[in-house]
Amino acid sequence: MKTCLLVHEVQTDVSLRVLRVLCGSFFFAGAVALVPVAASAQPTRLAILQAEDRRAATLNDLAILRSGARSGDPQTAQIGVRALGRLERPSLIPDIVPALRHPLPEVRAEAANAIGQAAQGWKKEKPPTAAAMDAVVAPLVARLNVEADAGVRAAICETIGRLPYTTAAQVETAERTLVDVAARSLSIDDRLGIAQGLEALVRLQRTLRAPSDEAIALLRQFAGRSNDGATGARVRRLSLEALITASATTANVRRAASRDPDAQMRRLAMRAAATMPPPEADGDLLKIGLADPSPLVRMEALRGLQTVAATRDAACTAAAAATADPETQVALFALDQLAPCRDAPDAIARLVSTVNDLSNAGAPRSWHRAAHALVALATADAGRAAAALPQFTGSRIWQLRMYAARAAATLKNRDVLVALAKDDDDNVREAAVEGLRKIAGHDADEIYIAELARPGNQIVRVAALALDGTPQKDQAVAALKMAWQRLVAESRDNSHDARDAIAKTLASLGIAPAAGRGPTSVGPGSDRGRTLLKNLRTSHNDLTAEDLRRLAAPRARVTIRGAGTFELALFTMQAPATVLRFVHLAESGYYNGLTFHRIVPNFVIQGGSPGANEYIGDVTFMRDEVGLWPHVRGAVGISTRGRDTGDAQIFVDLIDNPRLDHEYTVFAQVLNGMDVVDQVLEGDVIDKIEIVIGQ
Repeated sequence: MKTCLLVHEVQTDVSLRVLRVLCGSFFFAGAVALVPVAASAQPTRLAILQAEDRRAATLNDLAILRSGARSGDPQTAQIGVRALGRLERPSLIPDIVPALRHPLPEVRAEAANAIGQAAQGWKKEKPPTAAAMDAVVAPLVARLNVEADAGVRAAICETIGRLPYTTAAQVETAERTLVDVAARSLSIDDRLGIAQGLEALVRLQRTLRAPSDEAIALLRQFAGRSNDGATGARVRRLSLEALITASATTANVRRAASRDPDAQMRRLAMRAAATMPPPEADGDLLKIGLADPSPLVRMEALRGLQTVAATRDAACTAAAAATADPETQVALFALDQLAPCRDAPDAIARLVSTVNDLSNAGAPRSWHRAAHALVALATADAGRAAAALPQFTGSRIWQLRMYAARAAATLKNRDVLVALAKDDDDNVREAAVEGLRKIAGHDADEIYIAELARPGNQIVRVAALALDGTPQKDQAVAALKMAWQRLVAESRDNSHDARDAIAKTLASLGIAPAAGRGPTSVGPGSDRGRTLLKNLRTSHNDLTAEDLRRLAAPRARVTIRGAGTFELALFTMQAPATVLRFVHLAESGYYNGLTFHRIVPNFVIQGGSPGANEYIGDVTFMRDEVGLWPHVRGAVGISTRGRDTGDAQIFVDLIDNPRLDHEYTVFAQVLNGMDVVDQVLEGDVIDKIEIVIGQ
């Protein structure tokens, strides 16, 4: 007997198409969870997930995936096809192609996406021959010409746009295919797929072949359509992204976008105004953007004014005024923009005033303005910044000391950097050593050698890089080898970057690292990736049918100290290993007390590191589970530094980031509380993450 549970459809500005959901058969991008419970199929599905989790390390694993892709059970087929694609092995494309003819559209869409993902393996291997690429494109185009389902056509169009072409002729053919689809099919789903395909094609292949006039005209048409709700807005955004990349916006397109009801379109209008070559750069439009109700737009306008040479004086005036913006993120961004304003007295006065106002800097969410102002002042007025340094270097807040190190590097103040290189916090030490590396070079080698004994991966990494080519070879080699052996003994996957830096520096000195697990690339199909994945907390030993049943429709509530709570829908069926790891860690209290350490305005926020940095996370890496869900505003992904190197650090997209699609796992989507996400500041503490089951 089959049952099903459709728990929730995401009602955000994502507004992806929700393809038909069949009871007992499917989970697809538009739904948060659809639980399959066909008892006879469950072991097969679980076996597929386990084999994928092992990255199909054996012939038996591959046989399981191939069998799954051919299954008569629709969801088993969907999971099997997806798993084959995630291996990123072009040799498996012939095993995926038959699923393009599956009776159900969900499987056909998954097959189209899996073909595109499998083809990415060519980026790591020898580029495909023309015949090999033709063999991939031909079945996609053949299916596109007869496909009755608009959602499947959209998936095929996106895949055609993101294939790793190697010739201008291939790019021309791909573009022609997408333009032809637009000529005969203009449903909202078709437009979304065409826009996705053209955006990817322009971004990835513009140096091989610039888009044609016909493609540009189509993108302008798409960018100007203001109906079809939230999905239509996403089509407009993708189209304008492509036009910006191609330097092909017009004054009319930019003006229309600046009046669009969608804030992200207005933000892109600001970006377009700034990135056009002179004399088309539109300073007047950027000035209008300064008064936009959306912080996203105001920040992009500030950035644009600083970029356009003709508006730089106005940029300093605007940034000085924006330091009083009621939105803290805008004010901080404005302070950063004042760095080049050394000839603007009002800007200097604003920076000095902010640097000297440390009255509230002792509070957890109040130190940011002074810190940003100090770093900007170091460029704008070195003398005044140097005078202010002591009150920062002695702060009890380590972030203020870290910003002081950055300012000291700009000021070339070696004494301050040497002192901060002895700080109790390794993030401060890293900033200090990075500064010394730039201004002192090998004159500070003794400091770098000493830093190799520190516990933080980040400080070991930067110290090792600083010793590249050192004249103190014997002393450095001994310390580098000792650090290597210690990191190998600790057996933490996320020391990979530190080990990689040590190996590179030893190689530059003519020395091989000591025996032990070395820093090799990690990716789908790599030996190291397979070895690591056997030891994952979410490995095949832990991924069980019970886990999948329990986590059929989970949500997560993330509480940020002093800011509020936002809620996530977790995508168990699309990213089971990732969701399982996240849930296990959240329920164990792992995230409690950790921070969001990286805030990039109009891009992402990132957090969940025990060391509050990029290089320290959970002990073992997790594999990537890239899929159909895109990196739209509010998507939640796993931070990586290479394939299959996720260490449980998470990030939230603040805007649509199509360049991250199919590169980083999306395992959740913000359901509500995006306003809280927008308010998160660097260093904000995650009080707790609660997992809510079955609601």
